[in-house]
Amino acid sequence: FFEHKTPLRNMSAPFNSIEAKKEEFRHYLEKGGVIDALTKVLVSLYEEPEKPSSALDFIQSHLHSAGPQTADVENLKIENADLKRQVDELKAQVDELRKQIEQKQDQPSA
Repeated sequence: FFEHKTPLRNMSAPFNSIEAKKEEFRHYLEKGGVIDALTKVLVSLYEEPEKPSSALDFIQSHLHSAGPQTADVENLKIENADLKRQVDELKAQVDELRKQIEQKQDQPSA
């Protein structure tokens, strides 16, 4: 009676394509840490005893201070301190080498 099974099979192809795109986007957000950051901010808002007048302002301000950036800042501070120490050591070496050069130049030639 109904011989039109082909259109039904073709209808599943766009559905699969849409689902694949959704899954790809979800994976992209997950890999970038977006889902974790949003979850943490939303949980923080939920646990807030006195809800702020603007949920959007709360989320925006907490997103700027949350996430991997905080860890990055700490790592950069540690790296910066190490590099400053290395610069100080190298300056001391340069000063020592300059002194040695001056001493050799001050010695009478044989």
